[in-house]
Amino acid sequence: MRKFIRKKENFECANCHSIVKGDGYTNHCPNCLFSRHVDEYPGDRKSNCGGLMKPIGILQKNGETKIIHRCEKCKQEKINRLSPDDNQKALLKIG
Repeated sequence: MRKFIRKKENFECANCHSIVKGDGYTNHCPNCLFSRHVDEYPGDRKSNCGGLMKPIGILQKNGETKIIHRCEKCKQEKINRLSPDDNQKALLKIG
């Protein structure tokens, strides 16, 4: 089993251009909920894809609400935890 690699990085959202302050667990923009396909395994930054990860759904898993993202370039899907800072109106639009 591979271990999560914590990367504390700030970034500009590739979708809405908000400046996002990363905390080492941040993997999507809290404003529009889009992400970037940069990891093969969380935190490794080994994906060569770089596509925009669109939020396509919400699910309940292990008692936690999560976002489903799909890469607009390679179509890979990933499930990510919500952040307390996530835009509730944006969540309602995809849920």
